[in-house]
Amino acid sequence: MNPKNIKTINETKRYEMVRLLAEGGMGQVYEATQFGAEGFEKTVAVKTILESYSTNPEFVRLFIGEAKLVADLVHENIVQVYHLDKFGPIYYIAMEYVDGINLEQFVQTHIARGTELPVELGAFIISRVCRGLEYAHNKRGRDGVNLGIVHRDVSPKNVMLTSEGVVKLTDFGIAKARQLMEQEEGEVLMGKVEYMSPEQAQYLETDSRSDLFSLGIVMFELLTGHHIFETDDLYETLNNVKRKHIPRPREFRPDIPEDLDKIVMKALERDVKRRFQSAGEMGHDLEYYMYHDRYGPTNVTLSNYLKKHFLGKPAEGHDPSHATSETETLPKKGTDTAKLLAHRADTLFGEELSKSQVEGRPPKK
Repeated sequence: MNPKNIKTINETKRYEMVRLLAEGGMGQVYEATQFGAEGFEKTVAVKTILESYSTNPEFVRLFIGEAKLVADLVHENIVQVYHLDKFGPIYYIAMEYVDGINLEQFVQTHIARGTELPVELGAFIISRVCRGLEYAHNKRGRDGVNLGIVHRDVSPKNVMLTSEGVVKLTDFGIAKARQLMEQEEGEVLMGKVEYMSPEQAQYLETDSRSDLFSLGIVMFELLTGHHIFETDDLYETLNNVKRKHIPRPREFRPDIPEDLDKIVMKALERDVKRRFQSAGEMGHDLEYYMYHDRYGPTNVTLSNYLKKHFLGKPAEGHDPSHATSETETLPKKGTDTAKLLAHRADTLFGEELSKSQVEGRPPKK
């Protein structure tokens, strides 16, 4: 066979599940080994829809939409998707395996220990998310037209910190793009309510600036350990997003520099015209704050911090001597391990609230 004449390659990919990494209400994420020719092996993450949901066309549509949407998003600060396929009735996505923790774990561990995150590291983490969002927001299709990507679920669970200090945005499961996915804004809220932008919470059309408000909430929580809007009541939280007074971070943590405080508050402007107009603009302001008069944090700084405070011992449930050719027994629901998984779980499609639910009227039939 002459390689110059190859038009189609038929192949069968083989993945072997190693361990369950996260479990949500509608799907699971596994660490897996991909096998290839001549003993080739690669560690990947495999994200699946639970079999019971594989017959639900709405969930399948979102799942397939995510894979198509991010297939060509290749950036250091975004978790890369490799492959979409189907095994029997179950759809799965093979994606980049991230060796590290998510930002929710990072924040909650600091709170549990009664320690505050170094302000400079907080600024660095958010600046890297900005660069990932900037890339996604500006991504163009093969026809040269901007795809109009809006993540719509920027939250601590969807920001990963690798052991090498690289910050990665993940889970575009409910993202929208003009040409790839249907528009449902106006009738359905999708995402985590406590991290929504005011326009998202009011069923208005969103653009890239919506993600920046959500990132402002994440940044506030990262720097102060306090959440601005969250309550035990979903609908009260939704109203808080739309109306509650937004305090300054310095009210909770006076050592936050004024310049950084201003960046957080600009991201949290309810008026989209007064908010940062692009992720690149917000990223620039954060980088200017960190580097214009000193040598600020880098990937190495974050990596050293993670290894010292979080990754000094193997993650719970992981045996460092594990041989990838063997499959560990996967934890079952109802065990203590399941509680850990629930904490780590990626909410695969976010929360979904219909407008009728919020307004207390029966949904349309």
